[in-house]
Amino acid sequence: MTVKLDKKIIGYKVVTPSNDEAIPESQPPAAELERVIEQMTENVSRPEELPGSTYKVKTPLSEHALYITINDIVLNPGTDHEQRRPFEIFINSKNMDQFQWVVALTRVISAVFRKGGDCTFLAEELKAVFDPQGGYFKRGGKFMPSLVAEIGEAIEDHLTKIGMLTGPDLGEHQKAILAEKRAEYEAATQPAVARAPVSEANPFPETAQLCHKCMTKASILMDGCLTCLNCGDSKCG
Repeated sequence: MTVKLDKKIIGYKVVTPSNDEAIPESQPPAAELERVIEQMTENVSRPEELPGSTYKVKTPLSEHALYITINDIVLNPGTDHEQRRPFEIFINSKNMDQFQWVVALTRVISAVFRKGGDCTFLAEELKAVFDPQGGYFKRGGKFMPSLVAEIGEAIEDHLTKIGMLTGPDLGEHQKAILAEKRAEYEAATQPAVARAPVSEANPFPETAQLCHKCMTKASILMDGCLTCLNCGDSKCG
């Protein structure tokens, strides 16, 4: 709408709201209305103290053990969104033969941890590394294709411990079937079992074969069917 002024402007004043009119209160910022959820990114600063776990790896490749330490950072402590995420990894040993690649590996893994997101793929990638000179069997009869693969297994165990991975768990029915098969096998081969008793270091029969699914010497031949007493894998389905 156009307003035509017929007289000269001789003065002016600033119109302000009267006291009778309600002045809207200022709204608090969105950050005060809802607490910002802290996510794992490379911008998260390292606290002065971090909780962690150390895993001992003893291989037949060296007389000295390998100690793997993984430290975690706790995000959103004391809230419903509290979570624990890996932040850094250190590997130490008296054996300095592999010093260069061990340091390089820990720096790369720590960088992936601090990057945030899903880092569970690291365990599978490391476990798929094979030593051209052949692997070895660790205590319990599990085959390790390389030392790098055992580092990957330690990372997998740690990620399972803090809840980022879900460990494989057999159902009660499957456990009962495996226990029954094991009892039948030990009863059928009683003389062999008496000569080579099962120990805590090797909980499976000495004559067990290597399972190509869980890489553990726990497969036994029962009723013409090769069945693993560790993971339940069976050639008969």
